[in-house]
Amino acid sequence: MRGTVTGIPSSHPIVEQLPGLYREDSFTRRFTSAFDDILAGIVQVLDCFPAYLDPALAPADFLEWVGSWLGAAPDETWPIERRRAFVASASELFRSRGTAAGLAAHVAIFTGGEVEIAEPGAAGWSKEPGAAIPAGTSPDLFIRVRVKNPKSVPVARLEALIRASKPAHVPHRLEVVAT
Repeated sequence: MRGTVTGIPSSHPIVEQLPGLYREDSFTRRFTSAFDDILAGIVQVLDCFPAYLDPALAPADFLEWVGSWLGAAPDETWPIERRRAFVASASELFRSRGTAAGLAAHVAIFTGGEVEIAEPGAAGWSKEPGAAIPAGTSPDLFIRVRVKNPKSVPVARLEALIRASKPAHVPHRLEVVAT
């Protein structure tokens, strides 16, 4: 029968929920057991639903859907442990979004490498309204990522992640090097 999971008994047989008169009828027992066979897998999933929401326990194919609830879509090419870590830390990553620490954590999970961020934290001012910002006071970021194999890092996707995770007005430079 399509849609059934063989060998899983129903934890809540339908016949046991009927009045006593129907529980004793052999036809009713056989008739409702067909629904029990079909519903057993669904009931099993619903009974274990909290485990599906835990990134450490969720099935791999369900993990991406759980991540989408938090706006975190793990890369399918990552090892399952990295995808689980990314989804588990998604709310913390997005809470610290826009900060150097949050950007470093996000890049570290994405690349699996060591991340170093240099930010001058500079501020500039001028006596004249509307004047150009003085040289050397640009609030740019320098991001260095150390990984075993720099060619394994998809730089275009990493650049997109960095642009989404840093303040929009802050320019950045990225360097991916071998450890």
